[in-house]
Amino acid sequence: MSQTQLKAAEGTPLSADAIRRRVGAATIVGSALEWYDFYLYASMAALVFGDIFFAQSASASGTLAAFATFAVGFIARPFGGVLFGHLGDRIGRKKVMALTFALMGTSTGLIGLLPDYSQIGLVAPIMLVVLRVLQGLGSGAEYSSAAVVAYEHASADRRGRQGAWPALGLNLGLLASSLTVALLTALPEDVLLGWAWRIPFIASFALVAVGMWVRGRVPETEEFEEIAEKRAKDAAGKKSQIPFIQLLRTDWRGLLVVISLALGYNALSYIFKTFSLAYLTKFRDVTATVGAIGITIASAVAIIAVPIFGRATDRYGSRRVILVGSVACALFAFPFFTLLHAGTVGIILGLVIATGILAPSLFAPQGAFLSKQFATNVRVSGVGTGREFGGAISGGLAPLAALAIVGASPTHATWGVSIILLAGALLVGLSGILDQGKRHSLERN
Repeated sequence: MSQTQLKAAEGTPLSADAIRRRVGAATIVGSALEWYDFYLYASMAALVFGDIFFAQSASASGTLAAFATFAVGFIARPFGGVLFGHLGDRIGRKKVMALTFALMGTSTGLIGLLPDYSQIGLVAPIMLVVLRVLQGLGSGAEYSSAAVVAYEHASADRRGRQGAWPALGLNLGLLASSLTVALLTALPEDVLLGWAWRIPFIASFALVAVGMWVRGRVPETEEFEEIAEKRAKDAAGKKSQIPFIQLLRTDWRGLLVVISLALGYNALSYIFKTFSLAYLTKFRDVTATVGAIGITIASAVAIIAVPIFGRATDRYGSRRVILVGSVACALFAFPFFTLLHAGTVGIILGLVIATGILAPSLFAPQGAFLSKQFATNVRVSGVGTGREFGGAISGGLAPLAALAIVGASPTHATWGVSIILLAGALLVGLSGILDQGKRHSLERN
């Protein structure tokens, strides 16, 4: 460890265990807020925003318009991935973690303060889109910086476990937001639409304050410090290379692997836990509370599953874990909807298998798998750019496409959505097959 790493802000020496605890807290808290924000927005887009911000539309059209604003956030994420990925490789992982966290959380809080359509007309959805874009920019590098920090602070035999910390944060955030949604949907509809939906958004301001304090205590990674020191020595007489340009020149294969994984994983994940809620309420006449309870239980299961898959990553390798997970997701593509049609118990079981077990089997190993695709000097740029470009295409559009497919069917058939799930699983498997980790000797997973 470098001297910078071994000292806290006040100059007190830190042990390796203390550093690990601080890094764990910082990565988990940040990812928890990201997914609290995004799942909360997705749920409110499915259940509330159509009536609040698109009141002039018919019910189905309003819901579709609300989901379109959800997709807008994904369109913004690649730009955040490129911008903050560049900064992460240029000025440091720690600074970018704080910056993206503040931008993401503040934008979410402001959504809770927005006037609705009845108060300011078309300005309301426009302001919602603007804040959604800012939220997407911040989220665009949240995972990449957190995953890289966890990975670079880990010893070779712990990269799977520490790389899974953002996945653990995801499910803690998902659990918090799904519990919140479950409580909100139990309220009378006029209370929910009138003011109650705003409370969890405004609560993000408090979460930002806590998260900024936690992240301020995290040391920079030794690997970045070594790169920065070397860059400073080589600066004289040389033109500084832009990390993104260098990424395209030297690690484009790894970038394609990350894009493929992001395309597949986000399609699977958001159909499992976002489209399913809208499908159940709009096409199956299932109360929103049932879906929210199912996601809540699934999130609790995932909190247990993520560390297990993290340990499996250290033992068997991130590539093998991802390949096995992709096969399992493919096998579940059609049974998922069979369970959603099987009453309350079937719905909860389907959501638990999909979101509590299968999605974590793919997400837990990603911290190690994605980071190892790139050299240190372009690592945040590579993970952020590839993951967010892939996610923008599939994460934003897959739920929207699934909703349109089911809505266009006279019988609301779901086989087309199952095909999307199969395609997602295939892309994830392809990324495992094309793994570029052996090109970088640092990787041991």
